[in-house]
Amino acid sequence: MRDTWRPTRGRVVCIGETMAALSPDPALPLADADHLRLSVAGAESNVAMYLADHGIPATWLSALGDDPMGDRVRATVAAAGVDVTHVRIDPARPTGLLMKNPTPSGTRVHYYRRDSAASALGPDLLDHEAMGTAALVHLTGITPALSASCRDLVTRALGVPAPDRPYAISFDVNHRAPLWPEDTAPDVLRGLAGRADIVFVGLDEAQSLWGTHLTAAAVRELLPDPRIVVVKDGSREATAFTASDPVTVPALRTAVIEPVGAGDAFAAGFLAGLLRGETMLRCLRLGHVTAVSALRVTGDHGPLPPPPVIDRLLARTDREWQAHEETWSGTERG
Repeated sequence: MRDTWRPTRGRVVCIGETMAALSPDPALPLADADHLRLSVAGAESNVAMYLADHGIPATWLSALGDDPMGDRVRATVAAAGVDVTHVRIDPARPTGLLMKNPTPSGTRVHYYRRDSAASALGPDLLDHEAMGTAALVHLTGITPALSASCRDLVTRALGVPAPDRPYAISFDVNHRAPLWPEDTAPDVLRGLAGRADIVFVGLDEAQSLWGTHLTAAAVRELLPDPRIVVVKDGSREATAFTASDPVTVPALRTAVIEPVGAGDAFAAGFLAGLLRGETMLRCLRLGHVTAVSALRVTGDHGPLPPPPVIDRLLARTDREWQAHEETWSGTERG
């Protein structure tokens, strides 16, 4: 492996479930809320939408119910510039739903996705014509938790040795404990992540899965085979491990409205930089910049700052970067 490895430039195909999402407006506990706001939520489509924002062609592959919720999801993802023409409409199963419950101790998410349209996805999806357009395929650890057929899908995708795959694969561990039977997630997710080309994992979720003692470097030791492993340490920093020396970039300081979706945004920004041939440092910075776009909104998908602002941020010295606080008000302060 060489530090200069990059996936072939081209289209990214993101595979996974997207649901309709209901959240109290204003942000009160559900028990006290009089009004709910309808949006959409899905890790893989979040990545696809942010990739499209960055000018990277992206396709979302999934299934939706033949219902108004499915219509809303499809239209929302398409409006972001993502190709949704290959999303299957399932007349026998509903679109999944989640509800956010803001509380003083944090936001809890309640899922209503059992037997949803996307839970019926299986390994045959990898034979879809859309896969022939992919330079990179993005998967997450949410999909194998949805059903046996979904796990087969991800297992088959990652079961092909990396040199024999027609596309690179990125895998975001994205551990959602309520979706997994007890004691199954650690081994399954480590096994899947270990066969990807690019892995994203939060240090906190790695510690919850594989040991509270883990450092970022120890996570890389657990996952020695991927070409790139990115370990995100919350609001502090992110480190990219490659065949060369690791690169660490502090997160941008910003006011946080809601953290949901920031990890997906980070992954999209990093992948966009990678597909453009940027250095690891600039890939990590672009990940942080994109994450701020999600942190600044109540939904999963927020607007990026103007391209000139992004360019100035990426060009900052290390000292200027660490001193910067982003307000996303259209101007920079730092």
